Amino acid sequence: MKNLTDKLVSRGAESLSDVELVAAIISDDATDDRALTVAAELLASADGSLLRLATTDLQRLRMSSGLGLRRAMRLKAAAELGLRVASSEAALHDSISSDADVVRLMEPVVGALQHEECWALYLASSGRVIERMRVSQGGVQATVVDCKLILKRAIELLATQIVLVHNHPSGSAEPSRQDLELTERVASAAALLDIRLLDHVIIARGAHYSFRGHDKIR
Repeated sequence: MKNLTDKLVSRGAESLSDVELVAAIISDDATDDRALTVAAELLASADGSLLRLATTDLQRLRMSSGLGLRRAMRLKAAAELGLRVASSEAALHDSISSDADVVRLMEPVVGALQHEECWALYLASSGRVIERMRVSQGGVQATVVDCKLILKRAIELLATQIVLVHNHPSGSAEPSRQDLELTERVASAAALLDIRLLDHVIIARGAHYSFRGHDKIR
């Protein structure tokens, strides 16, 4: 681990490989050479994916390669820190002009979740994001959304446009029948209040689905 410590100090954390980065997080001291072996085993169990490793359940993680609770907690905390940094950076891009902007803003928030969440982005006519609000939280395959709650907040904010965003933990971004029905309900109700449902974006791991991009919203 001394060579790894020297590398980190002299060249920065960005110079570390994925295995070295994980080892640096879980290592108990600068001479903990086993940390590299454990890190390699952890990544191999996650198919080499840092995202999959970061979203592994804490209890399962602590049992992997004899990691233990303390080091598993340290790894989970580091992963959460990375997600929050990414979310904060994405929030700087506070104007929506395409589904790509929506993904950039919201993927750090919902992309790695193991359950479904639905969020509403409230926009000014210019596309500026006034507020983003979680409107529901559900299970692995579904979440219940209250349209009245979505529109009530839009009126309070004097928002002229809304974007719905939710995630699919299953990994498939294709909309379900419930997703289609929700989109139709919100679009119709919003139109009565002269508010436009600009898009509904589903985010899955490595993919997304835009209702507007697929001509489901006009």
